[in-house]
Amino acid sequence: MVKEVRCAHILVRGQDVAQAVLDELKFGGKSFEKLAEEKSLCPSGRRGGDLGWFARGNMVREFEKAAFSLKKGEMSGLVRTEFGWHIIKCLDTR
Repeated sequence: MVKEVRCAHILVRGQDVAQAVLDELKFGGKSFEKLAEEKSLCPSGRRGGDLGWFARGNMVREFEKAAFSLKKGEMSGLVRTEFGWHIIKCLDTR
């Protein structure tokens, strides 16, 4: 069972903005890291969205559920939390 994940994310305000970023990730050719630097409202954007390692219980429920459902290298769809809209990428698990 996965005890910790290392994820990166892009945080934006508004579902329309989040969908545009997700579309750009899928079809635009820019890397996740580059779009996190350009678009994310989270300070982690300066690190390509990298949040580092975290265990269950350290993130808000919706974010945690999405993060722990991903396999290494997978990217989530849109995830809404009290902070805004996230796109999450699983960088590693352990």
